[in-house]
Amino acid sequence: MDTKALPTKTRGDHCLNVFVSYELKNRIKELAEKYDRTTSDMVRSVLRIGIPMMEGLSEAEEVMVREYIQLFRKLRQVKSLKEV
Repeated sequence: MDTKALPTKTRGDHCLNVFVSYELKNRIKELAEKYDRTTSDMVRSVLRIGIPMMEGLSEAEEVMVREYIQLFRKLRQVKSLKEV
């Protein structure tokens, strides 16, 4: 087996520390207790579900801003043509 092909991982490289409000932490803990899961499992699930949603929202926001800028430029061109 060729060990050079395997990526080396630093201990703790997969960890992420996130500071949240007490309210959010309590909601996550309550969900974990309600569905008999660990808090870590609940946080991982929320991230797995939330990341695609956040990507979709961000993409929609980019499209909206891009289209708004195009519309603004068109309106400015029309206004300058009317002034001529």
